Amino acid sequence: MRTPEQPPPTATVLGRLVDPRIADALAGALAGGPQPYHHWDDTRYRTPPPGLTREEWWAVIKATRLSTNRRIPLTSPEGTPFAYSLPDEVLRDNEFVSTHTAGMISLGEDVANPAVRDRYLVNSLIEESITSSQLEGARTDKRVAQEMIRSGREPRDKSERMILNNFHAMEFVSKIRDEPLTPEIICHIQRIATEGTLDTPESAGRFQSAHDNRVGVYDTTGHLLYQPPPADLIPERIERLCAFANSRDTTTYLPGVIRAIIIHFMLGYEHPFEDGNGRTARLLFYWSMLNQGYWLTEFISISRVIKKAPAKYGRAFLHTETDDNDLTYFILFHLKVLRRAIDELNAYLARKVAEVRELTGILHNDSGHFNHRQFALLGNALKNPAARYSVQSHQTSHRISAETARQDLVQLEKFGFLEKRRLGKKFVYHPKPNLAEAIRAFGL
Repeated sequence: MRTPEQPPPTATVLGRLVDPRIADALAGALAGGPQPYHHWDDTRYRTPPPGLTREEWWAVIKATRLSTNRRIPLTSPEGTPFAYSLPDEVLRDNEFVSTHTAGMISLGEDVANPAVRDRYLVNSLIEESITSSQLEGARTDKRVAQEMIRSGREPRDKSERMILNNFHAMEFVSKIRDEPLTPEIICHIQRIATEGTLDTPESAGRFQSAHDNRVGVYDTTGHLLYQPPPADLIPERIERLCAFANSRDTTTYLPGVIRAIIIHFMLGYEHPFEDGNGRTARLLFYWSMLNQGYWLTEFISISRVIKKAPAKYGRAFLHTETDDNDLTYFILFHLKVLRRAIDELNAYLARKVAEVRELTGILHNDSGHFNHRQFALLGNALKNPAARYSVQSHQTSHRISAETARQDLVQLEKFGFLEKRRLGKKFVYHPKPNLAEAIRAFGL
């Protein structure tokens, strides 16, 4: 066995090709540790390494990124491919999001419980519907919007209509999660999201055509920030986006979460509709995540987080568009949004667990009023607000007589913890809607 030949020194070879100052900086960048993924808009205000101008420093940064970036089969109208890199912060956040949304045990136990799943899911759908619409200009109070959706009443104005439409669109996306994406489905999602809210109603569910006044993205002063591709290119470009969304190419690995984020960006980039592009883009993100098996995504709201920093959302789009179609900026932003949304859901679930323990403790501290069977039922009711109990179910659960079961339930009703309703010829008992408050008041 012979000793392998030692490779030529990188710095020496680079020094023969380019300015020695650039060669040293390039070699140092390639050999150095992780660096923040700043855009030129940030880099131009930072101090470059000794001997380099900011422009030269930026050229070194770009050269190192180009050496590791990964292209996708989507391009600008001029043919420049979109690409992304996998710096450490992307790898770290992608692993976190993938683990938590594909079925992390500590998070999944509560929301996987059929008795509470619908409550968590409806809360999330309502939250996303409201905040996604507010990002697009809806001005309805959150509590009023929640009441509208839960009660089923008709919207009273355009803002409420936007929110209710978005709720129905979220439901539709959940329903078709296993279907491949098509231009027709994209149009249908946008139609649901915008029905009854557009200045030109016939534009709902229809791509812009060459005869339309092409939309653009403007700031609050009317300055054009971004001009999307020409309308006559939309059909072909959307077909390519759908092919990318449905692809499971095994030759080139693309992390599933990053695929969903890219779909979100690209629908916004194409901007194919007169209105509702942002809402539709976020809805397609949810479709892609659910389609790829990240089922817990349905229980988080990305718009709730984006709404707290909408300017960063816009800049993430513009940084990609203005820097050689480098999707890494938008991917980094979106992964941080997802991390925060997951953290918020974890915190919410932790609060609910703590609340159950607190309330159960209140009951146990006054154990003279209740027996172990009633403790068990109330603990279950706190975790399952939609639960239903009957004399027979309570009797069967604890192997007691029907009369003992009836007395247990009647006493809990008397203390205001359960309410009795007639179901056919029998009575059933439900947890009071304000059960937690009733238990706290009991412990005072």
